[in-house]
Amino acid sequence: MQDRMINILQPFIDARIKRFYHATKHPIERQQYILKSLLEKAQETEIGRNKCFYEIKDHAELGRRLEISDYNSYQSYIERIIKGERDVLWPGKIDWFAKSSGTSENKSKFIPISVDAIKGSHFKAGKDLLSIIYRNKPQAKIHNGFGVTLGGSIKNNPNRIDSYIGDLSAVLLSNIPIWTRLWQQPDSEISLLDDWEIKINKIAENTINKRITYIAGVPTWTTILIKRILEITGKSNIKEVWPHLEVYLHGGVSFEPYRDLYKKLIHDPNFLYIENYNASEGFFGIQDEYNSQDMILLIDHGIYYEFIPMSEFGKANQKTVALEDVELNKNYAMVISTNAGLWRYIIGDTVKFTSTFPFRFRITGRTKSFINAFGEELIVDNVEKAIVEACLHTKAQINDYTAAPVYFSDSRSGTHEWMIEFSKEPDDFETFCKILDDCLKSVNSDYEAKRYKDIALTFPIINKVEPGSFYNWMKQLGKLGGQNKVPRLYNSRKYVDDMKAFLKMN
Repeated sequence: MQDRMINILQPFIDARIKRFYHATKHPIERQQYILKSLLEKAQETEIGRNKCFYEIKDHAELGRRLEISDYNSYQSYIERIIKGERDVLWPGKIDWFAKSSGTSENKSKFIPISVDAIKGSHFKAGKDLLSIIYRNKPQAKIHNGFGVTLGGSIKNNPNRIDSYIGDLSAVLLSNIPIWTRLWQQPDSEISLLDDWEIKINKIAENTINKRITYIAGVPTWTTILIKRILEITGKSNIKEVWPHLEVYLHGGVSFEPYRDLYKKLIHDPNFLYIENYNASEGFFGIQDEYNSQDMILLIDHGIYYEFIPMSEFGKANQKTVALEDVELNKNYAMVISTNAGLWRYIIGDTVKFTSTFPFRFRITGRTKSFINAFGEELIVDNVEKAIVEACLHTKAQINDYTAAPVYFSDSRSGTHEWMIEFSKEPDDFETFCKILDDCLKSVNSDYEAKRYKDIALTFPIINKVEPGSFYNWMKQLGKLGGQNKVPRLYNSRKYVDDMKAFLKMN
């Protein structure tokens, strides 16, 4: 039955692959078409009328009409859209909103997701992703079983009925066609549960005896699920439980810190790990060649791209370049205009191109100092607020600090490790640590979610270091002086481990 199904699907897969790679051979033309179609569709919206979209014909005119923006630029518009106002940034009424970690001023962001974005970006790319798997591995049997997608949760929009707010994964799971759900395990009632502890247990219990052929999700939660299944079954690796498992579709955080762990958890040298770049704002990239970690840029999926050279980033009149003008191995901040009404929007990621025919790239980081090892997206502003609060309540004063992730291992969950130098120690160090952690939860919803019941992140490790430690450490690095700053947050352990070695800490 399943083999008959792939025979039926094969012509559609072949046609889809042909269209996909045809577009990649004409990227500039497709991007020009995307820009034109976005502007035409939105020209009768509020922003389209105010900015005279009908007069914009190319990238240069787009730059003259519209400023580069971020979430704060659009927050007032989005608040109106959430309440049900039509034709603000994108035509019609938008009923779906993806909740993600906040900006400096907001605990959470609420990204509007139009029907056009769901179908023309996320689902279109999902179909292409499936086709790419079969292109690269014709003998794949992922159709011959079920997939497990680790999604978040979703809730009714408190501002109006028939509108919903939740994690991107939950928004997409709520909109997938009925026929697609036949290949998903467990059912949506479990997949969309709000309590992650209950959800993980129920997914494990409901899939142990199913024929699972692929799994999709952020490495943080996937690790927890696999470990829970192995705990229940007593097996040593997940292939002993799911012998037909072939593919892991991952994204959201860097997979590199997890790669060695997954070799143990899955224990299959021929297993496929496929990265995709799917954010609340759109689906941007797919790893389409398995002998390379580069991703192919999705240039025909409702997104128009611009790029800010990092040498220009943050300047008063920072300039963007269009896709045709990017250079290889140069860091750029990505700027997008989307089929959900985000115009010239800085997504916050930096990329570098490794090829221009077709356009392939790698994510190189974030535009700001951050920790995002587990999907928590902790930024410096979150941390500064938490430190101020902790110091206020414990009468402490801080000279310097830095923090880094502690990654999952066979024997421990993830956490953050801090190095803090006090000029005045807190009255109660344990209270200081608890307030710091609690305040981070209050200002960052993604950190709060990962810390929930210690499922993904346990209580942080906070090390006190002697006065003068940071000065002496920077001195031995040859980095004293006003232009050399202690990295407050870093998404690898480079600085924390270096400092611990310098201080000879265990």
